[in-house]
Formats: sequence, C-alpha cells, structure tokens
Amino acid sequence: MSAKNNIEIEYDSSVAVLSFNRPEVLNAFDNELMENTISKVDDLNKNESVKAIIVRGQGRAFSPGFDLKAAANREMRDVGDWEKQLQLQFDFIMQFWNSPKPTIAAVHGFCLAGAFELALACDITVAGENTKFGEPEVRFGTGIVAMLLPWITGPKQAKHILLTGEDQITADEALSMGIVNKVVPDEVVLNAALEIGHKTAKAGQRAVHFTKKAINNSYEIMGLNQALKSSLNFDILLNAAPDPLKEQFSKIRKEKGLGAAIEWRDNRFLRENE
Repeated sequence: MSAKNNIEIEYDSSVAVLSFNRPEVLNAFDNELMENTISKVDDLNKNESVKAIIVRGQGRAFSPGFDLKAAANREMRDVGDWEKQLQLQFDFIMQFWNSPKPTIAAVHGFCLAGAFELALACDITVAGENTKFGEPEVRFGTGIVAMLLPWITGPKQAKHILLTGEDQITADEALSMGIVNKVVPDEVVLNAALEIGHKTAKAGQRAVHFTKKAINNSYEIMGLNQALKSSLNFDILLNAAPDPLKEQFSKIRKEKGLGAAIEWRDNRFLRENE
C-alpha cells in the first residue's frame, strides 16, 4: 500500500474521522504512516470547518503499536539515529494531545504500546468491549516513548503495567483505571465516538478550545512536558545501548520472523509462572 493510502480521512458533518489503513499488519505504525498522519492532522487543525477529530483503525484492530518488522529493517548506527526515530514517534503520539481541537480515540481489537500511548494522548477514548490494552515494551528490552500513563492513572497502576509489560488489560479494567472514558459493544465504537464528537462540535468552539488549553496547561504547570522529554531521553539511551534481551529478541525476529520472536518473549513469562 502506498504511503498516501495508509490513512483515510472521512467527514461526518463537522467531525473528521482519521482511519489508520494498514489492516494487513493490524495498522502497525511505520514511518510513512506516522509522517502522513502528522501532515494530515496538521491540515485538520487548520481547517476551520472541522470541530473534532476521531482517530480509529481499519480492520481487526486499532493498532498493536510501532511496526517491529519495519524496525528490523531500519539501520540504527548511533544515538543520533535513535533520537531522530524516537522523536518522530513522540511527535506522532503527542500531536493528538497538542491539537487545538478535541481528539477522540475509537479503539477496538488491540491497542498496545505506541498505540496505547496515542489513545492516552487523545482527549477522550471510547473502547470496544473486547479491546486489549497494554505496554509490553520491557518484555523485549525497550522503553516507553510517551510516558503519559502515570499522568492518566497513578504511579501504582502505571508501575504495575509498565514494569511487567502487561498487555492483556481488558476494556473494563482500563475503564476502572481511567484509561478510557466509555466501553461499548465492538460494533458501535465509531458511532459512540461520533456521538461524543458531535456534542463537542455543537458546543461553543472558543469555549471548547480554551477549556482544552486550560486543562492541558494545568498538566504543563505540574511539569508534564519536562517529564515527557526526560522520559524520551531515557528511552533514546536505552535503545541506543546494547542489551542482551533486546539482542536476543532481534536475533530471533531476524532469523525466524516476528511471530517467533513474540512467542519466545511470551514463553519466558509462561515458564516463570508455572
């Protein structure tokens, strides 16, 4: 699929619906998709007729996160390469937090890793009842790009998820932790998101804009931006440094494929729990 077709944008009156369109890989985020999304969201931000933005995924899932197959083919020679790559991923996630318009994530299937962080960055998240959430990064020796979770939940819940690499959080559990706003049957996720989007669109637009800005500014006063930048720097150093777990995962991925590498990763935890 060409880069220009890896996302789709449709309009329901004044609500824009941006759909990730790589269903053959469950909408995993590669660089082309991220760069294209950043450009399209910038256009939507400037479009005065658009009052709210919904982001969703085509096919069986919202997204499992960043494309590990694409990462395997990417030559990362030094810290500078990692800084450039992870900054792109960070900007891709945080554009939904920083958008001057309400952003709504409509998620289903898998919502993991970078996709989980993107859903956290949106103002409102609607989840299908069978959605699975989580952050498995530590299980294969990497880290978190946008450390939003402790700001959305709390340190105890964030540490439990992030330090174990938990990736089987149910929609109801996510709701209880404040990670999502609403859980609905899978088949009505988009309709539920549109209903919320239209409510924000009918409200006073200057009031909506400045209310979102005021809420975000409250977090910025508490140090959100500084904390996220610091966390991103840690992630750059983590990824640039050699690590036996990460190297073994990469070796299996290269020799036997991504499925085998993920099976090896998960089996390590199964054996420890037996």
